[in-house]
Amino acid sequence: MIDLVDNNRLQKLISSRTPREKFGPGTDWPVVVLDLDSCDGPHQIWLNDLPCPVLGIGNGSLAEACDIVLPDRNGLDPIVTNIKKTPIASMILVQHLRASEGLSHTNALIAESFAYATLQKGPEFLAWLQNYPEQPKAAPIPQNPLVIDIDDGHLRLTLNDPDNLNAIGVPMRDALCEALDLALMDGNISRITLQGAGRCFSTGGEVGEFGGISDPATAHWVRSLRLPAWRLARLRDRLHVHVDGASIGAGAEMAAFATFVTATEKSWFQLPELKYGLIPGAGGTASLPRRIGRQRTAYMALSMQRIDAQTALEWGLIDEILS
Repeated sequence: MIDLVDNNRLQKLISSRTPREKFGPGTDWPVVVLDLDSCDGPHQIWLNDLPCPVLGIGNGSLAEACDIVLPDRNGLDPIVTNIKKTPIASMILVQHLRASEGLSHTNALIAESFAYATLQKGPEFLAWLQNYPEQPKAAPIPQNPLVIDIDDGHLRLTLNDPDNLNAIGVPMRDALCEALDLALMDGNISRITLQGAGRCFSTGGEVGEFGGISDPATAHWVRSLRLPAWRLARLRDRLHVHVDGASIGAGAEMAAFATFVTATEKSWFQLPELKYGLIPGAGGTASLPRRIGRQRTAYMALSMQRIDAQTALEWGLIDEILS
């Protein structure tokens, strides 16, 4: 069980000028957990400068300085375990969320791509890739992985690979980009609806394609040109996303760009990228914080817990639950 940092211990860490090198990956402090009920003082800048996640338990004046705030210790241990398993990805996640909080969607997406590209050649992702077990062959991709229908200014897009749970592989990604580019160019399209065929919205990026980059710089270049999120951010005022079933990783990240998001009662949302040694890389660090805030986004990413439809509604991740 991890010890909480109370006010006395926090004051000692700061007054002794404990160097930043003592915190983060490879140190005794891969994460700092504050007892917010006892901690106070003008220490926000010091805490935000730490190269590790800062978690808060309870309530207090330093809550805003934390990356995640929990009401009590319930749920703390799994988050700490995840951080210790992937301390580099955890550090980069919270640093990026802190830095991009005040950026525009466009600049936040650029910053996310830099961070994601860095991790794609990091030791945690490479270790996962080396141990990634051979998977059963995926079902054949449909000839039309994206169904496109236009009627009276309404563009309807349906992710159409239900046998692969609408995973976002290269064919579907490229089809999405082309359809969204059409919407950007055509001022007569006043409404866009995005949904998924089958029993889930999308399970996110096609895992079998992970690691297929030559170098981080080229990966960033490709994302700059072929990321659906870049288009979704510009179309968000016209965009309605409907979620039915699972919305995982890129699925949740794309949905959060829409001005209006509906979901069925059985829907749920999850950010599982940390288990790969990665952070959300399909635009989620730009879209989710602008719907649910930096701390809840960090909670989803660091806990990797499923968020059900009712919680998503209470948080503002979705706008309405449909029967």
